[in-house]
Amino acid sequence: MRIVMIGSGYVGLVSGACFADFGHDVVCVDKDEGKIARLKQGQIPIYEPGLEDLVARNAEAGRLLFTTELAEAVSEADAVFIAVGTPSRRGDGHADLSYVHAAAAEMAVSLKGFTVVVTKSTVPVGTGDEVERIIREANPDADFAVASNPEFLREGAAIDDFKRPDRIVVGLEDDRARPVMEEVYRPLYLNQSPILFTGRRTSELIKYAANAFLAVKITFINEMADLCEAVGADVQQVARGIGLDNRIGSKFLHAGPGYGGSCFPKDTLALVKTAEDSGTPVRIVETTVAVNDTRKRAMARKVIAACGGSVRGKTIGVLGLTFKPNTDDMRDAPSLAIIQALEDGGAKVRAFDPEGISAARPLLPNVEFATSPYDTAEGAEAVVIVTEWNAFRALDLVQLREKMAGDALIDLRNIYRPDAVAAAGLRYTGVGRGLNAPAGEEFSIAAE
Repeated sequence: MRIVMIGSGYVGLVSGACFADFGHDVVCVDKDEGKIARLKQGQIPIYEPGLEDLVARNAEAGRLLFTTELAEAVSEADAVFIAVGTPSRRGDGHADLSYVHAAAAEMAVSLKGFTVVVTKSTVPVGTGDEVERIIREANPDADFAVASNPEFLREGAAIDDFKRPDRIVVGLEDDRARPVMEEVYRPLYLNQSPILFTGRRTSELIKYAANAFLAVKITFINEMADLCEAVGADVQQVARGIGLDNRIGSKFLHAGPGYGGSCFPKDTLALVKTAEDSGTPVRIVETTVAVNDTRKRAMARKVIAACGGSVRGKTIGVLGLTFKPNTDDMRDAPSLAIIQALEDGGAKVRAFDPEGISAARPLLPNVEFATSPYDTAEGAEAVVIVTEWNAFRALDLVQLREKMAGDALIDLRNIYRPDAVAAAGLRYTGVGRGLNAPAGEEFSIAAE
């Protein structure tokens, strides 16, 4: 199959490289000339484990090409995927579809022969209808079908998610698109990955509903963590106790500083706006958005309380800046709100992240960036673990304490046992671990 991927960002690049690895001929198109030039040289603009090797292997084999020229690529394509950004629109929270609409209009005049146009970007219900209208208006003679094929990729595990998906969702209104999409995903179909064919609007809503449900689950366990602190229970054990119920499941039951990243914040907000416009408000999701927004600064108050009620003039060490491990993505990362609140309280912040410092620098101009966890702790009143990178899971706590001016370790991801921290001479503060709660067995689940 000849596939064009419009957009060479996170979704477009990962999807394009994986399709090429299936044996398809893929052209990734992007308007950013600098990005395309770097990709041609093998320089990957994002951090995603395994992606650099995947791109290099398929580019060398001639199955994966990069260009800024859309017209030629589209004219030869069997399927054209739109994988451009859909950020929250400033002012009202709706998804900004300007890039999607622009891609549809630009490709329209170059379509030749029957072509399936696929929205891979996360888009509100009805976007496929608008894409079809735009193309039809720009090129009335075009022979095409518009399909929806949302992505379900976890940053840090995207390649494995693409090649071993829980499901593949394809929404279409024109049955001619079905055999094309079956051929695109044939390698996965042979591996018995379930493919759900449904209506286009249903497919668009599935993506938002999935992300909203997971965001609700995260927010639920965070609220249970607050209750645990109040009554002397341990949220780790609560999560384990409810997660063993097959109807609930253990994933996304990690208490912490709230969700962030490129998907959950904008997708939950977009779903709320869509529901409001449709006259069917989604109150649970509305509450989830509100609770998550306030939680991040609440974590800063937890740090301030652990420092005796004030951080003015004190150095606070922050370990982890990205919204989750194994990515360099700083979008809506909890660290941003936490650090801002600490700085508002008069603290000097020193921080370290294994991959996120370059992306964090312009967002955190007053932060001093360290070269290691122990450098971060030098002279700090407290050290705060914000992101659960593996590099932070087995720190020499005695050495950490020796570097610090104070003795507070605030573990916002609950990756350490309180008794182990105390044995190193540090005062431990976790999330959802009430003062009277026993240490208990650690609750560990697969990466999310």
